[in-house]
Amino acid sequence: MKPLTRDQIVGSLVNMSEADLRVMSFPGLHETLWDEREFLGWRDAHHPTKGYLVFWVGDRPRGLMVRSAESSMPAGRSALCALCHTQQPAPQVSLFVAPKAGEEGARGNTVGTYLCADLSCSAMIRMVVDVPGAKSAEDVFAARSDNIRQRLENFSRRVIAENAA
Repeated sequence: MKPLTRDQIVGSLVNMSEADLRVMSFPGLHETLWDEREFLGWRDAHHPTKGYLVFWVGDRPRGLMVRSAESSMPAGRSALCALCHTQQPAPQVSLFVAPKAGEEGARGNTVGTYLCADLSCSAMIRMVVDVPGAKSAEDVFAARSDNIRQRLENFSRRVIAENAA
């Protein structure tokens, strides 16, 4: 992933009000290992149900605010993250909703999906697992990386009401 500045992040967020922008927290950008992620995802340190996803679409960053469910899924079951497609214990996956952009969002409409509760999908796809038929770990990682970027873009299209293809 190409590095982002704080100003680029703020300018990229498509589904936040001015009030939301004033109170959001930021991750330590100077500590971010940009080469090891497909998107920048973090939970808000001051608002525990809020999270943010920022990624590149072509040469422009696009960002989304998401809100997690206040309760976790029951232990003893497994769940699948819709971005990284990693199956893990259910409490490590959470339902997130993103307010739709524009008038739809102003009316309270949202788009939901299940994500890694800590938004660590980039780390999850880097865990090497034997995949039948894969030529190498690099091939597996490249496919996972491409897939997660496509899924992020498709999810964001639903938020901004573009046609998701």
